[in-house]
Amino acid sequence: MSLATDLDTLIANAVTAQDLAGVVLTVGRTNEVLYESAAGRRSLDAPQPMTPDTVMFLASMTKAITGVLAMQLVECGRLELDAPAARLLPELDRVQVLEGFDEKTGEPRLRAPRSPVTLRNLLTHSSGFAYEFWNADIGRYLEKRGVPSVLSGTRASFAMPLAHDPDTAWSYGQGIDVAGRLIEEAAGETLREFARKNLFEPLRMDGTSFRISPEMRTRLATMHARTPDGGLAVHPIEIDQNAEQDMGGHSVYGTAPDYLRFLRMILGGGALDGARVLKAQTVATLSRNHLAGDLRVRTLKTVAPGFTHDCNFFPDIPCTWGLSWLINTQQTPEGRSPGSLAWAGICNNYCWVDPQRDIAGVMYSQLLPFFDPRALALFRDFERTVYRSLG
Repeated sequence: MSLATDLDTLIANAVTAQDLAGVVLTVGRTNEVLYESAAGRRSLDAPQPMTPDTVMFLASMTKAITGVLAMQLVECGRLELDAPAARLLPELDRVQVLEGFDEKTGEPRLRAPRSPVTLRNLLTHSSGFAYEFWNADIGRYLEKRGVPSVLSGTRASFAMPLAHDPDTAWSYGQGIDVAGRLIEEAAGETLREFARKNLFEPLRMDGTSFRISPEMRTRLATMHARTPDGGLAVHPIEIDQNAEQDMGGHSVYGTAPDYLRFLRMILGGGALDGARVLKAQTVATLSRNHLAGDLRVRTLKTVAPGFTHDCNFFPDIPCTWGLSWLINTQQTPEGRSPGSLAWAGICNNYCWVDPQRDIAGVMYSQLLPFFDPRALALFRDFERTVYRSLG
């Protein structure tokens, strides 16, 4: 059977089994798209079918985009990987490390960090900034001090402490949102404008933006949630389109074919269809491990089970982190080569880039909570089917 037949069957079965309301898969190489298709509906309460050009919330798949934008500014000398980030964001001079809470008063115990926050550790999640849905102490601090969630898109949401000193642990969190603010300061314009001019337009990612245009909204999918009985329910949520801050960690909306173009640019060493957005040397730099010493990616333990399950893509494989990407150090059971890049979005979006085999794939859906076992199984079957077709 052909790759297209196998993948068509895979996504049709997933929708029939209510694994997902709708799904888009696409896979390609540097110079060609091998497959692009969709199944299901954009929303269970509306008749519109899911199509490849359906617009969806990227969530944390935004992070790799922001990492590339940051590296564009590193290339031209307007940002430095290891300079104190407080040079551009003075408020980072005041950030403190949360060591716990006083047993009697319940007040946070804070101290100054032992080293400054840098762009490198912001992009590698080793800065100490941690998401409240995977760190109970950070969640407790935000509640006690009345700091809004990062999902609010407000400058006030940045008023959080570090969970640890920079470069002493890997803690997935808000660091790339802070990196987005560094980009704005260095570029002198909003993150969405810088992304539009320097990435989305050159790569012809016409259906991707930090803000949903009226035309994009006509193709927008709805979020769904897994019900206790294993079914699906419409769960409409949307990032505030008039938010104060473009959040570099999560606020892009777009299509799966657009994101595949982004991944094919990585496969192409920074260029796609004649448009160069990064130097090949820069792509090689962002694709290698940048965690300090023997730090490794760890299991993310949920403290918000309605939002995310525990998450560890490869518990039996040591994984490192590049400049905004997960890197597996050994071949995966699905066939992904060592040194490949990957990540995901909270609404069960997944992607990978394998430069060794010249292959990249994207799966888009809109489902909470994250790391849904049935959605993850579909992604793994997708990847396994692709590698089987490669021989």
